[in-house]
Amino acid sequence: MSQNRETALATEVKTTTCYMCACRCGIRVHMRDGAVRYIEGNPEHPLNKGVICAKGSSGIMKQVSPARLTRPLRRKKHSERGAGEFEPISWEEAFSILENRLKKIRATDPKKFALFTGRDQMQALTGLFARQYGTPNYAAHGGFCSVNMAAGMIYTIGGSFWEFGGPDLERAKLFVMLGTAEDHHSNPLKIAISKFKRDGGRFVSINPVRTGYSAIADEWVPIRPGTDGALLLALNHEIIAQGLFDREFVARYTNGGQLVIADPGSSRHGLLATDEDSDPGNPLYPQNQLWWDRHSNRPVLSHTPGADPSLFGEFRLADGTRVQPAFQLLAERVRAHTPEWAEEITGVPAATIRRLAREMGITARDEKIELPIAWTDCWGNEHKTVTGNPVAFHAMRGLAAHSNGFQTVRSLGILMSLLGTIDRPGGFRHKAPFPRAIPPSAKTPTGPEGVQPNTPLAGLALGWPGSPEDLFVDAEGKPVRIDKGFSWEYPLSVHGLMHNVITNAWRGDPYPLDTLMIFMANMAWNSTMNTVEVRKMLNDRGPDGEYKIPFLVVCDAFQSEMTAFADLVLPDTTYLERHDVMSMLDRPISEFDGPMDAVRVPVLPPMGECKPFQEVLIEIGSRLKLPAFVDAQGARKYRDYPDFIVRHETEPGSGIGFLAGWRGADGSKSLRGEPNPAQWEMYAKNNCVFRYELPPSYRYMRNWNRGYMEWAQRARLRRWGEPVLVHLYSEVLQKFRLAAQGKWPGRQPPGHLAKRVETHFDPLPFYAQPLEVQATDLEKYPLAAITQRPMAMYHSWDSQNAWLRQIHAHNYLFVNPRTARAAGIADGGWLWVESQWGRVRCMGRYSEAVEPGTVWTWNAIGKQPGAWGLAPEANEARKGFLLNHLISDRLPGDTSNSDPVTGQAGWYDVRVRITPADEAGVRPEFATLPAAPGTRQPQKKWLAYVAGKEIGE
Repeated sequence: MSQNRETALATEVKTTTCYMCACRCGIRVHMRDGAVRYIEGNPEHPLNKGVICAKGSSGIMKQVSPARLTRPLRRKKHSERGAGEFEPISWEEAFSILENRLKKIRATDPKKFALFTGRDQMQALTGLFARQYGTPNYAAHGGFCSVNMAAGMIYTIGGSFWEFGGPDLERAKLFVMLGTAEDHHSNPLKIAISKFKRDGGRFVSINPVRTGYSAIADEWVPIRPGTDGALLLALNHEIIAQGLFDREFVARYTNGGQLVIADPGSSRHGLLATDEDSDPGNPLYPQNQLWWDRHSNRPVLSHTPGADPSLFGEFRLADGTRVQPAFQLLAERVRAHTPEWAEEITGVPAATIRRLAREMGITARDEKIELPIAWTDCWGNEHKTVTGNPVAFHAMRGLAAHSNGFQTVRSLGILMSLLGTIDRPGGFRHKAPFPRAIPPSAKTPTGPEGVQPNTPLAGLALGWPGSPEDLFVDAEGKPVRIDKGFSWEYPLSVHGLMHNVITNAWRGDPYPLDTLMIFMANMAWNSTMNTVEVRKMLNDRGPDGEYKIPFLVVCDAFQSEMTAFADLVLPDTTYLERHDVMSMLDRPISEFDGPMDAVRVPVLPPMGECKPFQEVLIEIGSRLKLPAFVDAQGARKYRDYPDFIVRHETEPGSGIGFLAGWRGADGSKSLRGEPNPAQWEMYAKNNCVFRYELPPSYRYMRNWNRGYMEWAQRARLRRWGEPVLVHLYSEVLQKFRLAAQGKWPGRQPPGHLAKRVETHFDPLPFYAQPLEVQATDLEKYPLAAITQRPMAMYHSWDSQNAWLRQIHAHNYLFVNPRTARAAGIADGGWLWVESQWGRVRCMGRYSEAVEPGTVWTWNAIGKQPGAWGLAPEANEARKGFLLNHLISDRLPGDTSNSDPVTGQAGWYDVRVRITPADEAGVRPEFATLPAAPGTRQPQKKWLAYVAGKEIGE
């Protein structure tokens, strides 16, 4: 072979970070002849240690997908939205359109522009752009994903699952997983579970469906969807009734011993009793609450040296005020929630509930872990060791995506706390920058005066309310945000309500929008709750003949159902073609033992005329002269996105930027330091990942660890240093309840919302049926219907991936054989699945791995013909189906199908019935989308077997 031929065949290996899901695994990309030939896991990456999944290795096919958008597009004049008829334009023309339109809006009413993004990993940048522009109307996908999990846990323990924390399976003895699909934290969790099981750990899965992780569980506990709260209350009942709670942990590290005022006639009823003569310290997080000391039989400041709080009882303060420990109130709340009560609701036998509770309690009590690590708590007590109760939990959307999910998740956080598992070996462990204060200190503006023309937003677009005074409402209590986030309708909507945006804008409630920009969110298909209606809304016109949402901008890398409705389409790059950061300012990727962040570096140039959305925002921000993007003279500040990442600081001279590694002029500093011009290069040389390991004494008990708190303040991971007690009892929620009862001295809700707020802002967890279940004829629609993401696909992203399509070419409705036979449905036969909102014809499959009262399917596999570069006759369009057609974002009485506390979309609350279908074929049907200009025609055989070559070679 000639030397030239050998050179041509030489393979170059480049490292970067995967983005086939949100797991952020390190990968090695093998290149030859300027094209990707092979992708493997990076064994030197601390997160996945070389492990890669089907999605990760199939990233090669994402590059050559026929669905790739390659040019900016404008909807053809006189064509209808949804028809997918476009003409190519230049980037300069696209930028001019955006600049002129957005400049006019910003100079008049910035809130008429809204920016909402899907499952991206650049929310710190998109949030910065929105805040600098001055619009409050910004959020990412969390409101229709798992905001109940994030909010419910953070308002309880200061952290949550997924990016914020997780199970310490290295040391756990018992692992309980609830409502978790198989793609959450996929590779790291698979690695951890496999080692956990090899080491003899016991794995219990509580889920209506036994797939993915649950398939290898030692015990599967099938449960009816939306009833997890009842199960968790019963488990809490048993743990307390049997005395299996960790008393020392509850007394010292939760607010269970703090005294609650029990005077229904008082404006302080339900608030924590305080010593008004003592210095509260930080008024945002006061430290003058009272215990009733068991030794002296009198009230003392909490954590008084030598004192030990009573957890049960009723007492009187010196002025006669009646008080009770918060733990007493919790015990009273769960007293009636027996296993027998829960069995009727959940379908889980009472004996199973009792056995599980006992197993959890005894494992936590009798198999304690002790590590020889000395640490000091926030009250100055020295501890020679760190101890742990080795019961670990993990939970996600199965608990969250219900309109009762916030209180369900609160119940889980309390169960974990009663067992004494918070940030301890073998239990739940935080990931930096968590734990946060409860609630975190970030806040939105508190009224419409925070939105002014040509002015950055006076606060954050998203925040963490601590009282009614933190809501973003006008003088009449009406919402300022288009999605009604942070209003009396959804006070703790910390991730926004993306699923409400189109409906509210179409209605003009609370006001109309001018321009809606959507990034990487398929809002006309699987990322909306009422697909058919939303598609009509996007195409609907007012009396003046203009669209009710006048201008729609969509940025995506692929031709989706959503791009068909756009007035302007901006072609994004793939993850192999751009710089990216996974920053602690954003959704963090830290691990238990210290902060981490990571980057992507391009291994290929952008295809066609694609531009990364980050570059688009930098360009628009510079043209609009938003303060963060220009210098004092109004000149462009950053050359491009990589330059922005290197030089941007959270505030001048803070030394804190998007990346924590290799800071300082020579790259010798970490976490904080001056900008380093060579920062990108240093990441690239170090597997694109930075890892900071905390000293052992800072790695545990971080809610109450003085050394960690002081370090975190120096590193600016935390603003305040007060201990973060677990909120078994939520005083935050009680403040809102008092307002609803007319007893709060400040803001109070409008009259029509008072009862709703009073009911749902209970300071102690409770169970109620999801709102949609309450509004459904359960005899007519007896079955719960849910979706799960398959392990081989992530949202809609991979529907155009030729390799992954061979794993999931279309989806079925999975039904328990007993349920299916009773309905006269054959295995593999066609059926109708119908809710009160609509019906879909699809194919059914028998499965013993599904609870008999539940049917389920894979999410986002059914497609509109022609979308995603698929041929009109593709299985995804002719056999696959979308369960979203059966879901509504509105409920009878015209209320949102969302959790009244957080606004979480009630995805999993729909009830259905199934009947045999007389003929084959998916219904409803949609028109075939034409291929967008710049996309390529699919070549089936080539796509199935060949990778790394350009079509036509």
